[in-house]
Amino acid sequence: MQALLKEEVQQPNQSRKKHPPGLYMLFATEAWERFSYYGMRAILVLYLTATAVNGGLGVDKSAAMGIYGFFTGAVYITPMIGGYLTDRFMGRRLAITIGGILMALGNFSLFASQSLTALYIGLGLLIIGNGFFKPNISTIVGDLYEGNDPRRDGAFTIFYMGINVGAFFAPLVVGLMSYKYGFLTAAIGMIVGQLVFNLLGNRYLGDIGKEPTGKPDVTAGKKSAAPLTKREQKRTTAIVILAVFVIAFWAAFEQAGSSLTLYANDQIDRNVFGFEVPTAWFQSLNPLFIVILAPIMSALWYKLGSSKRGDLKTPTKMALGLVTVGLGFLVLLPAVMYTGNDTALKVNILFMIVTYFLHTLAELMISPVGLSMVSKIAPIKLASLLMGVWLASSAVANMVAGQLAAYTQSLGYLEIFSVIGFVTIGLGIVLLFLSKPVAKLMK
Repeated sequence: MQALLKEEVQQPNQSRKKHPPGLYMLFATEAWERFSYYGMRAILVLYLTATAVNGGLGVDKSAAMGIYGFFTGAVYITPMIGGYLTDRFMGRRLAITIGGILMALGNFSLFASQSLTALYIGLGLLIIGNGFFKPNISTIVGDLYEGNDPRRDGAFTIFYMGINVGAFFAPLVVGLMSYKYGFLTAAIGMIVGQLVFNLLGNRYLGDIGKEPTGKPDVTAGKKSAAPLTKREQKRTTAIVILAVFVIAFWAAFEQAGSSLTLYANDQIDRNVFGFEVPTAWFQSLNPLFIVILAPIMSALWYKLGSSKRGDLKTPTKMALGLVTVGLGFLVLLPAVMYTGNDTALKVNILFMIVTYFLHTLAELMISPVGLSMVSKIAPIKLASLLMGVWLASSAVANMVAGQLAAYTQSLGYLEIFSVIGFVTIGLGIVLLFLSKPVAKLMK
């Protein structure tokens, strides 16, 4: 039976057109997990800053954005630890299940009690659970394809659509609820994702992800315990270099849940044809644009990869992404120059829509491409660990993002948005010049 399952998983890899069915099962799992995460994230800062009468905790805005930055940073650093434990001691699929259960419990804690104690317990469970879940589901996507398969970047872009289908609907649903039941809805979404993964895993993944990949193989003379080759060392170096640049991207991009959310809440005219758009709904703009643009970008990467000229180098794509995210902040500068921090002044909603559009375009040039790169060039015995390292760059970025967001309350939006915009554009230009030597390390 296992041989038949293995054949079912591997057979689609022989096709250069169709993606294996396991990709779409992982797509659904990730969609529900992201529904849970982004539903919680969309209301977290609003919940922290709302008064107790309005169902919140009444935390100071600067402190709230510090908590938000620490949380979003920690959920990206624990995947490095979770990736190491998975590589050495457990299968990726078991790690995904453990992570999902812990995250469901974390959201349930936020629902069960509106207190700082419940908040810290809930956020702690979410941080630990994400450490097991995040690096492993992305690595399993890569395991469905051979290293030179031109469908790989397209597959990660499709997988990225799964992330954003869940992220699109979550703020729309949760934004209409009280904070308490918003957290409960996030817990339910996580449970549904785990049911999809565990009920369909054997059918569509076969034996993929069942065993640790980094533990010594006695039958092979402990070959997996051998030191990295020079080629593997160069590839690992390339991953680390690009991860450093990606810190700047995520520090800019992750203003969405903090400073951009508060700016939208206070100074964007949210009245559309007599209906006041809930602030949490702005969190749905990015995933909406992802779902629209991802098929176009996936087709573009595939067409370039299959052409004689060849695809753009991964560092080049990421450099363009850094420039584009910076332009998103420059678009906001005229609005911020007009409003300052005066909540009595409002600007047109289109400013925020255009900013999110540019940030989404930038994200598609960096995030799915980066996931694909790590799964393709990372040494197999360090695959989950290096995926964790890649995600750890987002950890540093989110902590930086939290501090930058907090400074908007003291220095002002204009100063911080200007710095973010010009710095990311500058780093994008630097990476563009470094594209060739970094690409050489990746070969």
